[in-house]
Amino acid sequence: MNRFLGIFVTMINLKKMTDDLINIAKLAGNKIMEVYDSGDFDIKEKEDDSPVTIADKKSNEIICSRLLKLYPDIPIISEEELETPYSIRKDYDYCWIIDPLDGTKDFINKNGEFTVNIALVKEGKPILGIVHLPAHEKTYWGLKNEGAFCEFKNNINQIKVSRFNLKQENLRVVCSRSHFNQETADFIDTLNRPQKISIGSSLKFLLLAEGNAELYPRLGPCSEWDTAAPQIIIEEAGGKLFIFGTENPLVYNKENLLNPHFLAMGKLDK
Repeated sequence: MNRFLGIFVTMINLKKMTDDLINIAKLAGNKIMEVYDSGDFDIKEKEDDSPVTIADKKSNEIICSRLLKLYPDIPIISEEELETPYSIRKDYDYCWIIDPLDGTKDFINKNGEFTVNIALVKEGKPILGIVHLPAHEKTYWGLKNEGAFCEFKNNINQIKVSRFNLKQENLRVVCSRSHFNQETADFIDTLNRPQKISIGSSLKFLLLAEGNAELYPRLGPCSEWDTAAPQIIIEEAGGKLFIFGTENPLVYNKENLLNPHFLAMGKLDK
């Protein structure tokens, strides 16, 4: 079955698929904003003590139902779905990896820094990624070998990372507002008078992809659905996202869906 699925996906016009995913992300974003504006979040605690709201669930319902209707042969890995055993997942050639609402804490705090993330992964590597910002009505995407783009107010622009070297002054370093730790602080201290930028959810990656920051060290926990869509956007914008201390990119649909520590960056001049 996987061989035939590979033929099926190869035959699909990935640009048409991109349009489908953008529309799905916007529909999910509209539902998220309905909840956001209502103020009725129905906040629960998950087993890992992280919050989940009715907006997470409604967004997940929209994304999964539409993906299953359009592409029924491609399995889904989502933060808000029961995890499929690895004994089954290990045979996936293609899969969706989605975060229906990345930045739930920022959603609850009503600061606008939350996103909808949808990625198509082939043999562990993202080849298409959408990140939609519902509160800002902006949409970013990256498609393998086709570039990275941003749509805002019906204008579409290709985006590129900035070039830098690690010795220069005032490098812009993006940090997680919720997960800043001593390891991250120690890494930043090795840089030459860096500027720290604290921001939520996948917006950290998007600052890099647009050339508005140079580095994003993540030396704490996060999951595959937090990074799959942003990774292909950064890569297609000319940057990299790799396991900290190596030059190996993150891979997906692992037995453990947690990511190792990583470093995202613009284009490094060595």
